[in-house]
Amino acid sequence: MNFDITLPNEQATKELGKQLSRALPQVLSGITITLSGEVGAGKSTLVRAVLRGMGYEDIVPSPTYTLIEPYEFGFRKIYHIDLYRINDHDELNFLGWDDLSDGLMFIEWPQRIPTISEQADINFTINFKQSGREVTIKSSSLVGDDILSKVRKFYQNKYAIK
Repeated sequence: MNFDITLPNEQATKELGKQLSRALPQVLSGITITLSGEVGAGKSTLVRAVLRGMGYEDIVPSPTYTLIEPYEFGFRKIYHIDLYRINDHDELNFLGWDDLSDGLMFIEWPQRIPTISEQADINFTINFKQSGREVTIKSSSLVGDDILSKVRKFYQNKYAIK
């Protein structure tokens, strides 16, 4: 399943994250969502909104310098990962990549390791569009299709969706 949404402002980006949080299954392990887009396009804002939508109330920093920000609350594990400074797959192994499959992975800058987007359940691409954002969302798995069908249903009459 693929579709585009035009978001008029930052609040709309946060609403997308909230809707995504509602669409996620109870068991998050093994789900991968990638986020592509320019610096400042709203990748971390979207992840922060998902975490808030799931009830996480602590600080949610961007993983720009830490590379991986883990979140564990209740029985859920979420990893917010920034690959901007990663050059090859061997560096992922050094970071303990295989240990992250026990939770939901949000991966920024997946284009640094092209196979990651190919294996992801959902790929978000966020681009600037005047004062808002154009978001392209693509699913690559049955789990991704299920999640996006719920998100799309919310947006059918709310924003411009293609």
